[in-house]
Amino acid sequence: MESNSGQGNMAAEKHTKPSEQPNKQDYIHVRARRGQATDSHSLAERARREKIGERMKILQDLVPGCNKVPHVTRTDYQLIDISEDGFVSLLTENGNTKDDFKLPTDESLLSQIKDGFAEGKDLIVSVMCAMGEEQINALKDIGPKN
Repeated sequence: MESNSGQGNMAAEKHTKPSEQPNKQDYIHVRARRGQATDSHSLAERARREKIGERMKILQDLVPGCNKVPHVTRTDYQLIDISEDGFVSLLTENGNTKDDFKLPTDESLLSQIKDGFAEGKDLIVSVMCAMGEEQINALKDIGPKN
């Protein structure tokens, strides 16, 4: 029986000696709920992001239309004719003509359009429309005219 009582004393000594216990931190760890930070670095980061967000809102108020994204569309038309004044006549899908497009300012695209038209090829031009402006920006050769 003495051996059992000796082990009990040793167990009691382990719990009663404060010098042998590891040093605990001075704060109590609290588990945060989802979306709530408790660490000081996380709180500082959240405050920094909030300041940046406030500054961005001020800048957006100063610059009108900066948060709007332009609506861009692309439409393909068949080339019918090139006039001497630099305008082209295009055929729409429903059979109407559009005569208000200027030739592109890009020299390589301009020469491709003029050369293909002079050779008698059927050409399809792609027109990009953004912010109320329309411009020819690409060319497709669909073969010789029938």
